[in-house]
Amino acid sequence: MSHPVEHIAGETTHARRGEIRHRFTYGVDYVLIDPETAGSAPALFARNRFNLAAVHDIDHGGPIGAGRGAAWAREVLAEAGLALDGVRLKLLTQPRFLGYGFNPVSFWLAYEGDVLRAVIAEVSTPFGDRHSYLCHLEGFAEITRNTRLYAVKALHVSPFQEVAGGYDFVFDIRPRRIRIAILHRNGAEGVVATLTGSPRPLTNAGLLKAALRRPFGALRTMVLIHWQALRLKLKGAHYRTRPTPPAHEVS
Repeated sequence: MSHPVEHIAGETTHARRGEIRHRFTYGVDYVLIDPETAGSAPALFARNRFNLAAVHDIDHGGPIGAGRGAAWAREVLAEAGLALDGVRLKLLTQPRFLGYGFNPVSFWLAYEGDVLRAVIAEVSTPFGDRHSYLCHLEGFAEITRNTRLYAVKALHVSPFQEVAGGYDFVFDIRPRRIRIAILHRNGAEGVVATLTGSPRPLTNAGLLKAALRRPFGALRTMVLIHWQALRLKLKGAHYRTRPTPPAHEVS
């Protein structure tokens, strides 16, 4: 059985394909929580209140800053036809650090027993937009490390990529190893993004180490996003203005 709150001191890699190539790798800290159970947690981690690290329901499940948490995720799954009896949710996300939070992507994991039936990839942008991609097989068959799930790209994420093509999602979620890959395909252009790491029980020592190793948490993520955007611009990448975001929350 997994720990009530787990810490993934992981690594994220982005590799741009096409005429202008670009690649970077950063360390990143995620937590894996049961969003519907208070459970036990170390003193430096909180739910829905200020702390060194915290996860707030208003940050997830719906518009940025107006989320409804797990209730929203269950509504999305029910509308898609997943029978909710026996389904348990996990949320894989970057926590707020000293009150500040920003998540390029978080993942709602829907399990039936130990079987992964569906994933909602909740994508947010520095422009304040959000769109979620519901990933599942026909009949909500088991998602394994060999499953590849496709979704049409709907949200303007990077000003250097068109809102065109689609994503291949790969979810390798195991008790001791997580690897998530998102492959944006648009002809010869595209980006491959991965998140890898090993879940461990969340501890105060682990949170303090993360704060020292990667100071300012999500604020650091935002700064690095702008730094990589500047590097791409200097390489000659074409900047595209933000289009109107999709009217629907989920696709």
